[in-house]
Amino acid sequence: MIVTFVHVFVLEAHISDFIEATIENQKKSVREPGNLRFDILQDAADPAKLVLYEAYESEEASAAHKNTSHYLVWRDKVAGWMAQPRQGIKHTIIYPTEKSQW
Repeated sequence: MIVTFVHVFVLEAHISDFIEATIENQKKSVREPGNLRFDILQDAADPAKLVLYEAYESEEASAAHKNTSHYLVWRDKVAGWMAQPRQGIKHTIIYPTEKSQW
């Protein structure tokens, strides 16, 4: 299993636009084969800082996500709304190891 934390710094004027577009992407992403979880988190102290928590069963499922039409639409739509390029940091799930434990 693989988890990616995508750190995003959004321009203040586009926070609500970014969230709306990301929710659209999330609703389709969670239906992808191999997707375990896709959460959208917002920093409580700084609403312009968001983190996307993406969990996939495999590296292949994670890579396939980046080829979906909904991801490509989201990527292009939000590109100009970021204060800096987003940064995805991959992690390996140590525990829990089974979906039934989540």
